[in-house]
Amino acid sequence: MRRSSTSVAEPKGSAPLFAALGDKTRLRIVYRLSHAGPMSITRLTEGAKVTRQAITKHLRVMKRAGLVSNAWHGRESVWRLDQRRLEEARHHLDVISSQWDQALSRLRDLVED
Repeated sequence: MRRSSTSVAEPKGSAPLFAALGDKTRLRIVYRLSHAGPMSITRLTEGAKVTRQAITKHLRVMKRAGLVSNAWHGRESVWRLDQRRLEEARHHLDVISSQWDQALSRLRDLVED
């Protein structure tokens, strides 16, 4: 059975996004930024079991993936979440989920016939 290339999800440029989301510390940062809004590294480090340097490294990974951006306010760098990238991840997951549903439906039809 041949598949057309349009039936396969091709999340171009999404590997860095999903790699960034694949770390529990970065997921915690996403959670905090999505619920509390923009925060400085000092605030992001509060209550965390990692150092400011570690948080900074995680933020750099997230920035390269387009998940966060920062702006300087005086001497402090304030980080904000880019909701568009999260929506892109959700879209890719929805497409993959739909493809799985279709594949399972075809399999069920094949087994039942």
